[in-house]
Amino acid sequence: MIIALVIFGPAKLPELGRAFGKTLSEFKGATRGDTEDEKKSDTESSKSSVEVNK
Repeated sequence: MIIALVIFGPAKLPELGRAFGKTLSEFKGATRGDTEDEKKSDTESSKSSVEVNK
């Protein structure tokens, strides 16, 4: 963090922190969305396979 302070200066650090936080939250949201999509498709495929087996 000290290196970032020296390189970017104190005026840019809040802006960089916000950008990093926003990027991280978007990544988490996208990851959760993919996980939920996989769960839905797994549930649907298991229902389909049960219907086929009947």
